[in-house]
Amino acid sequence: MRVTQSMLSNNMLRNLSTSYNKMGKLQEQINTGKKVNRPSDDPVSVMKGLGYGMQVDKVAQYQKNLTEVNNWLDSSDDALDGVGDVLHRAKTLATNAANTGVMTPEDQEKIKVELEQLQKQLQDLANTKVGDKYIFSGTMTDKPLYDKDAGVYGTGSGYDKNVEIEVFDGVSLRVNTTAGDMFNTINGMFETMKTDGENFDFGKAISSIDGFMDDVLTARADIGARSNRAELMNNRLDMQEGAAKKQRSENEDVDYEKVITEMITQESIHRAALSVGARIIQPSLVDFLR
Repeated sequence: MRVTQSMLSNNMLRNLSTSYNKMGKLQEQINTGKKVNRPSDDPVSVMKGLGYGMQVDKVAQYQKNLTEVNNWLDSSDDALDGVGDVLHRAKTLATNAANTGVMTPEDQEKIKVELEQLQKQLQDLANTKVGDKYIFSGTMTDKPLYDKDAGVYGTGSGYDKNVEIEVFDGVSLRVNTTAGDMFNTINGMFETMKTDGENFDFGKAISSIDGFMDDVLTARADIGARSNRAELMNNRLDMQEGAAKKQRSENEDVDYEKVITEMITQESIHRAALSVGARIIQPSLVDFLR
């Protein structure tokens, strides 16, 4: 087969164009830090990258959900701690009243005033919120547990149902504490203490208050156990996030040392091709006629 000057020139230009494209891709990888900058570069890597990205996004959403879980649990524990303080003070008042014997009307009035304030504090704690949600109202999170207008605590319906938040694939944590009955019963004790006055059996009330305090401690222990599990789930999500990001990085990110070395090598090859091409394209008769 006869090789003409035109064939040599076209072949050289084609090789130079290929060399330019290789350098262009390497330069783009260095600029972006990514192995693949468009689907056509490597469809398989692009599909894997999408999968890893979805996994990272899912973990991020679960981490946000865990933040919400911790907000509910911490707020619930703080509120029940406040209930414990109310009961401690009520026990102190009951103990003083029981040891006093016959109380004067002035003593009765002082105790009544403080009991009313403790009762209001209890009602406020029952209506504790996280954001715009009432945390002791079960699934009725848009309604307060204690209705101040009606003067009653919500019962039944959704008030005794659990609220769960998903923190992993197929794993949900209960975030609420169903304490409606406890709040209602303690409130009833305060009502009786106020209305019975000097006829109220404060000695018996002390025993009841001790029982309520045990109930509060039991509820707080349950919250603590769920908080510990939430922390374990958070550690697991951190591991999942690290693994997913590592896989995505290995799939997408370039090895700068390797790419820069390839770029330098390709530049050398390109320069050599230009030098050889200059020798291949020999002067023609037209060049001499000039």
